[in-house]
Amino acid sequence: MVSRSCLHFSGIVIGVDTHKDEHLAVAVDHLGVHIGQRRLPTTDMGYAGLERWASRLGKVGAFGVEGTGSYGAGLARFLTDRGHRVIEVSRPDRSARRKLGKSDPIDAEMAARAVLAGVVQDPPKSGVDKVEMIRMLKSTKDSAIKARTQAINQMQALVVTAPDELRTELRGLTTARLVARCAGWRHGHLGTPTAAAKYVLWSLAQRHTQLTKEIDVLDAELARLTAAFAPALMKSFGIGPDTAAALLVTAGSNPERLKSEAAFAALCGVSPIPASSGKSNRHRLNRGGDRQANAALHRVVVVRLRYDDRTKAYLQRRIEEGLTKTEVIRCLKRYVAREVFAILHYLGKQNTAQGT
Repeated sequence: MVSRSCLHFSGIVIGVDTHKDEHLAVAVDHLGVHIGQRRLPTTDMGYAGLERWASRLGKVGAFGVEGTGSYGAGLARFLTDRGHRVIEVSRPDRSARRKLGKSDPIDAEMAARAVLAGVVQDPPKSGVDKVEMIRMLKSTKDSAIKARTQAINQMQALVVTAPDELRTELRGLTTARLVARCAGWRHGHLGTPTAAAKYVLWSLAQRHTQLTKEIDVLDAELARLTAAFAPALMKSFGIGPDTAAALLVTAGSNPERLKSEAAFAALCGVSPIPASSGKSNRHRLNRGGDRQANAALHRVVVVRLRYDDRTKAYLQRRIEEGLTKTEVIRCLKRYVAREVFAILHYLGKQNTAQGT
């Protein structure tokens, strides 16, 4: 008996295992029979060659592409622009690889079969327009913050082991004062441990200062782009530019691809997972989904718990009902995800109506 998901495709399905310089595609028919495979370079010529090869095999129902947010982004955009149906496929988990093995042809065929079976159905993020700009800026800002944190941690560690005269001078200073003091030093010949320590601290202070300027510029640009692209999201209580950027990047430039608010909640890792037996009715922490989006929703909840009276009242009421504070926060993250999805879904309809 052929499943309903198989009947959904009137032609063949192409699964693609993606890499930096070369992809591998495997074609299966509507019954799941392997009918061919092809390697292609990650260039427009290679993508066009894949399209011609697939069309010679028969009518193509869909392409299942792994890594549409990284190595497969270029291929996904190319196929979408040419009018093909592209389905985002997650990479096989470890249990599947232990059973079936690991190779490019196996991964590509598993991608095709996942599409054929209806296990995956969502189109990829489009990766164009303002959200792609926001993604690049946020990624750069996050890496700059990480580098700045490493710089100040290294400075503080050096103060602990510095010669006595430097340690006495710098001990107890705040981060801002430590950076300002070290950045103003002049260094000469590196002939003593003290001179070397002063030079290294000066270099790290200069790095910290430069990264702070870079982060400030990126913050301003993120605020401008998020306010222009999703003003309703920015007006929501507790959502600032960085949080809005994380949620927009998760949803993509085409949030209409998310079919329901439950799907968005699962994407953010805030959908409840049953963990009960007998008469109990409990749910456990969801460790799946986009962790950046999950962290963004958590920040919104923390802000609302501190400043929003309705959220405070909800917390108190649910605790009186027997829930722990951790469980209430999980419920609140789910409600915030519902609110954010409504905003993003309306935004997606606007973009579709405007043809953007």
